[in-house]
Amino acid sequence: MVERLDMTFAALADPTRRAMLAQLGRGEHSVGELAAPFAMSFAGAAKHLGVLERAGLVERRKAGRQQLCRLRAAPLAEADAWLRQWEGVWNTSLDLLEGILKTDREKKG
Repeated sequence: MVERLDMTFAALADPTRRAMLAQLGRGEHSVGELAAPFAMSFAGAAKHLGVLERAGLVERRKAGRQQLCRLRAAPLAEADAWLRQWEGVWNTSLDLLEGILKTDREKKG
């Protein structure tokens, strides 16, 4: 699980790959369609898609001469679950900060 999570976050670290995932979130697309907004070659897009595939975020299939890609959301759900475990820590820290700021305002007010 940790290795897959590492691969997911590494894949998400690149803005081009995040944009490709957003496009795939709206449905299946060819490699050419995914490359078009970035004015990149088929090979360049294929490299990005390879990273996404290894992370389990994209599945590719052939349809005639085209390679079609679709989103696999399960790794995103795992990343979301991992991030949510820290939500309580952040909320506690923010609540403490809010209390300090409120006390500070009252002392100055």
